[in-house]
Amino acid sequence: MSFKYSVGDNSKLIDEAIKKLIDENVIERIWKKDYTVWSNDPTEISNRLGWLDSVDVTGKSVKEINEFVDEVRSTGFTHALLMGMGGSSLAPEVFRLTFGVKEGYLDLAVLDSTHPEVVMDYAKKFNPATTLYIVSTKSGGTVETFSFMKFFYNYVLHILGKEEAGKHFVAITDPGSGLQKVAEELKFRKIFLNDPNIGGRFSALSLFGIVPAALVGVDIEKFLSLAKVETLNCKKSGNDITANIAAVIGVIIGALGKKGFDKLTYIISPEFKFIGAWIEQLIAESTGKIGKGILPVDLESIEAPEIYSSDRLFVYLKLKDDTRYDEKVNQLKSKNFPFLELELEHKLELGKQFFLWEFATAVTGWVMQIQPYDQPNVEQAKIVARQMMNAYQEKGKLPEITPVLEENGIKVFGDVKSKSIDEILESFLSDCKSGKNYVSIQAYLTPNIEITEALQKLRTTIQKKYKVATTLGFGPRFLHSTGQLHKGDAGNGYFIQFTSGIEEDLPIPENPGEESTAITFGILIKAQALGDRQALIDNKRKVITIDLGSNVIDSLRQL
Repeated sequence: MSFKYSVGDNSKLIDEAIKKLIDENVIERIWKKDYTVWSNDPTEISNRLGWLDSVDVTGKSVKEINEFVDEVRSTGFTHALLMGMGGSSLAPEVFRLTFGVKEGYLDLAVLDSTHPEVVMDYAKKFNPATTLYIVSTKSGGTVETFSFMKFFYNYVLHILGKEEAGKHFVAITDPGSGLQKVAEELKFRKIFLNDPNIGGRFSALSLFGIVPAALVGVDIEKFLSLAKVETLNCKKSGNDITANIAAVIGVIIGALGKKGFDKLTYIISPEFKFIGAWIEQLIAESTGKIGKGILPVDLESIEAPEIYSSDRLFVYLKLKDDTRYDEKVNQLKSKNFPFLELELEHKLELGKQFFLWEFATAVTGWVMQIQPYDQPNVEQAKIVARQMMNAYQEKGKLPEITPVLEENGIKVFGDVKSKSIDEILESFLSDCKSGKNYVSIQAYLTPNIEITEALQKLRTTIQKKYKVATTLGFGPRFLHSTGQLHKGDAGNGYFIQFTSGIEEDLPIPENPGEESTAITFGILIKAQALGDRQALIDNKRKVITIDLGSNVIDSLRQL
């Protein structure tokens, strides 16, 4: 892996920040798990630094993992459906999309949407007789993950019977969690207990990432050995600091972020681009709080230099010999945009990237004086969503908000003055300023190809017109990643929330193995959208909600 950077006339700033890093022995203190690097309070730091040892700790389980994979392959399993949110689901998805599926191994999919259409699609698509269902949650009580588990356990139970159902389920969780207890009661085939001192977004190299990686056929022993090389690089300090690429990257992101270059924009080789969503969660949830934040910008259209403002720091992450984006990158560099450039030899260096970005994020937290291991505003949105669901169970309906505009089946909610759907976004974004603001599209919709492409087209239109950074996230997935930053940063975001009508709903069982139900997936996703909207408003964010009705694509075209 090679690395170079260009920071324009900010070289002195970076040199001073690196000197401070060395003078304060930050690298050595991180490896000693000294919580005072980030805060005088050890809460949610001292018990979150296990990621530093995850390569070695996970390495001890390689034999057990490989034996388990051989067992399920020989039993006849051909597919795996991983149910999780945030850190529990993003790394497995990166493994599957980056490496594909080795012949004879399990084709793995990730379910992290509570939209009933998505849940039903996976129920129809995967044959329970040959599918392994992986329930993955650190806390063991994540509402989305538990809802998936209860639904699919009952689904498998109806088709295969009680004797067989548990054999099709695997749990990955922390010791003593609620999921461990349920998994034991329901006789899951296997329970993997992870190191509890690792937060979700730092768990890619723990059992949460490595077990799914092994199931799709990744050589996890070789993978971890390469990741180990990066952990050793991250211990370099003092006069050897330039060899510690992660530390240098962390310093640059933090120092430039404080100066206003706070839109960290990725340009990644297409075959490797899937890591972007994982890095997005890591940085957004770690740095976006107490009125500060680095906004990761993933999968944005790469445009001409004049489209970008002076708030950008670019990351060019490329595979060796891939020159696809070189011309566009050189155009941007010629205009003195700051750049971090990493060139990888091959895809197996993904493990190095996981650790590099974890360490870089820890250093960025030190530079920005942010505690990177908590997520206070994520819980805030969950609390409001729970209140919405409690109201539904008591009154039989969710709290209602009144639209300010209704036209062609589209309803608009929010503080906007336009009287026409065609002009609604222009009105909402009328005072959006380049170089300061950003626009976040939040889609509580089915994340299929057609809808994703339509949203990306809208995103690019906004990017070009207003010359601002744009992001796109599907709900509730983004609530466990960028959702923290949206409510915890300096408040420069404009949030466009999309919802739609739900034609076919699905009940969520109250308990696995029981028929009784209190809410549906349709109610859950609506409560999550309403809850996040309210949390944004409570934090004085600019938000508009647009219900697209039953014809989502036509409505998006009109906008």
